[in-house]
Amino acid sequence: MTPHPDSPLAEKFHPSPNHGARLVGPTDTLILHYTGMPTAEAALELLATERGGVSCHYFVWEDGRIWRLVAEDRRAWHAGKSFWAGETDLNSRSIGIEIVHPGHPDLSAPPYATFGGCAPFPERQIAAVAALCQEICQRRHIAPQRVLAHSDIAPARKIDPGETFPWARLAESGVGLWVEPAAIRPGPCLEPGALGPPAAALQQMLAAYGYGVDITGVYDEATRNVVAAFQRHFRPALVDGRADASTVETLLAVLRARDSLQTSAAPGASQVAILSASAARSSGP
Repeated sequence: MTPHPDSPLAEKFHPSPNHGARLVGPTDTLILHYTGMPTAEAALELLATERGGVSCHYFVWEDGRIWRLVAEDRRAWHAGKSFWAGETDLNSRSIGIEIVHPGHPDLSAPPYATFGGCAPFPERQIAAVAALCQEICQRRHIAPQRVLAHSDIAPARKIDPGETFPWARLAESGVGLWVEPAAIRPGPCLEPGALGPPAAALQQMLAAYGYGVDITGVYDEATRNVVAAFQRHFRPALVDGRADASTVETLLAVLRARDSLQTSAAPGASQVAILSASAARSSGP
């Protein structure tokens, strides 16, 4: 007998053998991916055969069809090596959705240098993704700040679902956390290579939201990849891994929006002052 889908929006069960028992809980996170392959059929074969070694819970076609590959109570293999808010087994904590999309045309550059060439998602597909996410989040009580991109949880190696994914469109459906990005404008910028309290303050704020970044006071490549991941999700008009005024202001707005939903404290005034003073002294290109 074909199992009944966890979400009634899934019209077909196409089983993948790639799953196991959840090791930790609760299941309180939703992670969105693009397939990043030339065709939907090739992606489905990878996700639904043992030799692929990967899987997801739901697969969304370009025309909006939704298939289920792994039952929600099982640990699908979609997150890989990842981190969010102190948790490293995101496969156990999450529902994974793969969205059919060819991805970025060139993946040879590091994540912070990969920007552009990513096609928009079809409206019918996004409508289906929004409806599916809404149903899962309501049923499982997933908080808006726990709806994440694959690039959020693995910024050193993943850039999906990419800067053209319409997070604002999902937010209109009540899914995920979104703020209007601050305008991009010329001015001072905290650059990669920066040392000391300004870099540490930036790292502390990124970590406060959940990103896996070490607070070293060194604006290194790992930090730049995390900044790029944040930009790809929340300030997608420009992804370059540089903490310009738009990026910092948007990050602060995201933290304030998150804190309005929960009781954890926002970054301290001293951190904001450190970044502001650093920006005033800098002269980014």
